[in-house]
Amino acid sequence: MTAASPLAAPRAPGAHHRLRRMTGRDPQEGHRAATPLELLFDLTLVVAFAQAGNEMSHLVAEGHVSAAILAFAFISFAVIWAWINFSWFASAFDTDDWFYRVTTMVQMVGVIVLALGIPAVFHSIDHGETIDNTVVVAGYVVMRVAMLAQWIRVAVQDPAHRPVALAYAVSLGVAQVGWVAAIFLEIPIAAAVPVLTLLYAIELVGPILAERRTGGTPWHAHHIAERYGLLMIITLGEGILGTIAAVSVLVDRVGWSSEAVLVTIAGVGLTFGLWWNYFIIPSAAVLGRHRQRSFVWGYVHIPLLAATAAVGAGLHVAAYVVEGEATIGVVGAVLATAIPVAIASLLYFALYSLLVRGFDPFHVGLFLGTMAVLGLAVLLAANGMSLGWSLVVVMLAPVVTIVGFEAIGHRHLAAAVARTLA
Repeated sequence: MTAASPLAAPRAPGAHHRLRRMTGRDPQEGHRAATPLELLFDLTLVVAFAQAGNEMSHLVAEGHVSAAILAFAFISFAVIWAWINFSWFASAFDTDDWFYRVTTMVQMVGVIVLALGIPAVFHSIDHGETIDNTVVVAGYVVMRVAMLAQWIRVAVQDPAHRPVALAYAVSLGVAQVGWVAAIFLEIPIAAAVPVLTLLYAIELVGPILAERRTGGTPWHAHHIAERYGLLMIITLGEGILGTIAAVSVLVDRVGWSSEAVLVTIAGVGLTFGLWWNYFIIPSAAVLGRHRQRSFVWGYVHIPLLAATAAVGAGLHVAAYVVEGEATIGVVGAVLATAIPVAIASLLYFALYSLLVRGFDPFHVGLFLGTMAVLGLAVLLAANGMSLGWSLVVVMLAPVVTIVGFEAIGHRHLAAAVARTLA
């Protein structure tokens, strides 16, 4: 994802009634922001994450943790990667003409098809001998028909970016052939991890080769940072959904009790704290100066976004515990929330360090403080503290970083950004 060559003039907002030449946009274009069409596309991700979160929480509540983790990791990658394919292309080549809008609609249909196939993936990993990802792959076929049309359009209409467009088209085609072949091979669950790892590697390496060997695409740093921020907010929304699920059960059973109030505070506070932590990272400014860091930045987001969505699934597990339909108990529900919070916190610090290419020892203290709070929450739950109070303690984990940043870390951040941009 490096800089590019001859670029089109900035585009006026609104749809164009005639087809435009699909040429690279100016990566320095002023006031570049997410479009209404991009926001509409993002709605399909809301549905997909909700499906995945519901299925994961159900399996975790039943104690089928390993199956839940494997299925959620597989689906999270599929959902996030679909969004990545769309968003980086849009950042570089969005024309907002009727053909672009129609192909975007086709990709939205593909995401919905993918979402419809999520329950089968979870069920097959939990009970089957092979992974049933036929519908998920069908959704990708739909999406990639549209994406291939877009890349071929770039290759035909933009000679400067023809090499990178053809490289992406080949990469997408090879990866999709691999996924379709995997369906017919009926890979056993025991062999799924190495096969999935190979297919993921093909997906991830393709863009690296396309960008670094052909001059790259003209993506816009501030636009792409905003887009990832918006996707982060969508995954954080799973925390709100999980909170609603837990509180609704409490209210139905005993009315508005102190426990319902505590769970509400914990869920909203935890979501807000994770949001605050994420937007400390100075993504746009650094990417604008060091475009070559985009791959590590973008790829670290995949597990980070998955972990953030899993926090919402953990809160949904709390609803099953309250209903008495879970086998894991209060401690299990607290762990289901605390573990993805721990992973997300670690990835925040990793993303920061990789982006600014520097290590801040102060972050070690913040991370250890975060882990201590999460450990305390689990310990209290194991010693009989209620679910509501235990989740309130989990909520305090991101506060460690917030307080540390507001008190001291903001000066470290300013120095790191200044050094990075120099």
